[in-house]
Amino acid sequence: MPLEIRTVSARDPQILALLQASHALMDHLFPPEENFALDVDALCAPQITLCAAVQDGAALGCAALSRQAGYAEVKSMFVAPEARGLGVARRLLAHLEDLARQEGIPLLRLETGDKLAAAVALYDRMGFVRCGPFGSYVANSSSLFYEKPLT
Repeated sequence: MPLEIRTVSARDPQILALLQASHALMDHLFPPEENFALDVDALCAPQITLCAAVQDGAALGCAALSRQAGYAEVKSMFVAPEARGLGVARRLLAHLEDLARQEGIPLLRLETGDKLAAAVALYDRMGFVRCGPFGSYVANSSSLFYEKPLT
């Protein structure tokens, strides 16, 4: 079956499992003060759309679009280890870009960690460019900030 991108709830058991795996990885790689993962309640806020890549009924990855004043932020991007290298993250990110464009959002931004080489490579390939901290972020030892104009 083909890979399908769909809107999901953070409370769905499969999605919750992905989020827990993502949080465990971030907790392992980065100090608490440099870890900006959203919890389940935050991912259920009205300004956030959480999407999953699903194939044969299994959720392989997730990513969220968080609408802010003048831009949207990519949050909670995670792909299950067994699905890495299959283009799941690229498809999720392209879906979020399309969603933002449809809503007239002019700019996507994101924060990622310097130890996430595959994520950094994806954002570079997808046309994101490094920028400074935005929103409530402050510069720290592990965060990398990116943005991509959508107009």
